[in-house]
Amino acid sequence: MRSPPLQAEFFARMADPQGVREVFEHLPGVFFFVKDDQGRHIAANSATFDRFGIKDESELVGTTDERWFPPEVAKGFLRDDLHVIRTGKPLINRLELWYDEQRKFEWFLCNKLPVRDCQGKIIGVMGVTRRDEKRMMQHEIQEAARAMNYLRKNVHRNVTVADLAQAVRLSERQLHRKLRTALGITPHELMLRIRIQSAAEALAKTSDPISQIALDHGFCDHSAFTQQFRKRTGLSPKHFRQRHTL
Repeated sequence: MRSPPLQAEFFARMADPQGVREVFEHLPGVFFFVKDDQGRHIAANSATFDRFGIKDESELVGTTDERWFPPEVAKGFLRDDLHVIRTGKPLINRLELWYDEQRKFEWFLCNKLPVRDCQGKIIGVMGVTRRDEKRMMQHEIQEAARAMNYLRKNVHRNVTVADLAQAVRLSERQLHRKLRTALGITPHELMLRIRIQSAAEALAKTSDPISQIALDHGFCDHSAFTQQFRKRTGLSPKHFRQRHTL
């Protein structure tokens, strides 16, 4: 869509093309970011790099999400970024894991939009992440949140889709549709991600045998656990433990 002449002329006259960033410095609870088409961080507001535990934006520029998040979380961010870059369509109110005030993972809402150059080519993404309690109480996101809470409380069980649908008072078909809308994934994938996230924490924070962690998180054996874990993190449980042991 072409800009009206007055608008185009005004933006062309702006002395600082980054000036719009300043507005995000004064919005409480909003985390602003810009990444290029290779997933490298280009800019952020102070709330964002403060939440990463760093003091200056220069420490963030040029890094990718793999530097700041577990592999399975970073891969989810990259997948959404590439979708925006490939399609040119924004992602609005997508639930994503983000650090809370204690630097623990919690679910936040994220909006991502394409960034274009002067010729209209998409060169990256920008977006905002925020906690939105009101939105979390509405429609698909409310039910997605209920589903996630149930799965977290039952992370050591091999919950079926039927179990989950009954727990959140939906039919299996409704559950599938609402999770697709809110999270972009199936109920089965959500179950696996939450179990693997919990298992990853156990690998990093305990010395329990991997085979026991697999059984404790609803996997039938070590082999099945390794296959699903590697698919979503890019590492075997053994290598993940070696890399992330505290």
